[in-house]
Amino acid sequence: MSPPWEGGDYKFSPKVLFKTLNSIDMFKEDTLKDDTILITGGGSGLGLSMAHKFAELGSDIAICGRTEEKLQNAVEELKEHGTKVKYYVTDVRDYEAVGEMFDGIRDDFDQITGLVNNAAGNFLSASEDLSPGGFKAVVDIVLHGSFNCTHHFGNHLIKQKQEGNILNITTTYAEDAGSAFVLPSACGKAGVLAMTRSLAYEWAEYNIRVNAIAPGPFPTEGAWTRLFPTKKFEKKYIDRIPAGRYGDHEELANLAAFLMSDLAPYITGECVTIDGGEKLSGGQFNFIDGLMSRSKLKKFFKMMKG
Repeated sequence: MSPPWEGGDYKFSPKVLFKTLNSIDMFKEDTLKDDTILITGGGSGLGLSMAHKFAELGSDIAICGRTEEKLQNAVEELKEHGTKVKYYVTDVRDYEAVGEMFDGIRDDFDQITGLVNNAAGNFLSASEDLSPGGFKAVVDIVLHGSFNCTHHFGNHLIKQKQEGNILNITTTYAEDAGSAFVLPSACGKAGVLAMTRSLAYEWAEYNIRVNAIAPGPFPTEGAWTRLFPTKKFEKKYIDRIPAGRYGDHEELANLAAFLMSDLAPYITGECVTIDGGEKLSGGQFNFIDGLMSRSKLKKFFKMMKG
């Protein structure tokens, strides 16, 4: 049987149908009305996209990061939604600083109901060329930073006997395959995924839900050029994706909003992959090994670092 868009009165191609469905908002504008959500690394990229969606659905927004100018610009953008928005210059690797940030959020908003651990770092390197400092820098942001925020937030909820939601942004290579050339990220994200599932079980008693999203390729300024520095890299990469395209930020933001809302009260301990089927082809950056010889790759990685 031919698909419906090939005959009859149907006028949609699959691509047009996707765009049409994607333009229909499945949420009410007050879906997150009574929430205050903190997004780490919320000043740009996917973090800012999620912040926009949460604010659009009525949530008050707190964002944090290390670059004040970036956070200030993000707050100006987010104000268009009409909810309360504040930023906090905080290094999530610093446990005490994170505690002070949560104190400030409670003072400024009177409550905090949700946390999105989105702050991350990553770069390409042959694993034998990694320095201990380079490995530690990424793992400290990804794993220790997520723990620091989760520990403070969880203890607050438990003390207040308040339910809440935690969403961790992992990656498609955190489970099963791992990935070559991004060892610190693979180790850090695998730890975050383990934390997600461990705490989902342990904290269910307190009505705290803990879930994760594993994004595939979603182009973002900065991180994208570090991981895909040439058109050849991009072409080789997109050829591996069954869907034949990169993800749209709105798609991930919709998924995050669903998991953070009362529409998903029975979902916890889950990691939802959103990658156009890319995970099915193995480790995300394993394809790089076929682009050139190892010696040329190593020279290229060093050149990228400047």
